[in-house]
Amino acid sequence: MGKLIMWNLVTLDGYFEGPKSWDLEFHQHVWGDDLERFAIEQLESAEGLLFGRITYEGMAAYWKTAEGTVADFMNNLPKLVASRTLRKPDWNNTGLVSENIADTVREAKQQAKKDLYVFGSANLSETLIEENLFDEYRIGLVPVILGSGNPLFKQGVSMQQLSLIGSHTYQSGCAVLRYVPKS
Repeated sequence: MGKLIMWNLVTLDGYFEGPKSWDLEFHQHVWGDDLERFAIEQLESAEGLLFGRITYEGMAAYWKTAEGTVADFMNNLPKLVASRTLRKPDWNNTGLVSENIADTVREAKQQAKKDLYVFGSANLSETLIEENLFDEYRIGLVPVILGSGNPLFKQGVSMQQLSLIGSHTYQSGCAVLRYVPKS
């Protein structure tokens, strides 16, 4: 059985994007060779990727024309997009789920031999958090105070206690924190 893992870069004040959709300039403060190697390691352990519609559209627009090792993984891995409004995904190896995403994810985890990842996708993540489907949270803490933006964890999400299982600090100052739900 595969694990469902959330991966996000988040500012010190909790934002995964700025005030506008896809305002990710703060990523440049920490992106470099060492964080790219970590991203590749994660992608090597992935059986598939899950996205909400907004993240899917942004990722597809970027990665379909990008080149390099990360782009190869992003374009070739199976992807699943949760959306009630998207009609036909046009990114290689992408399926669409318009209803019962929690049931679909439960089934995918049961069938997976490797891990499944959710990148970005705060709205989808909120649903998966409420359904207790995440097996691990990997948060890359970016040493930037943005002041405003879109928070990763929305107000009103149910409290969950987590246990720290690992951390690593990169030369850029990014600290990757790994948490699992407390049993």
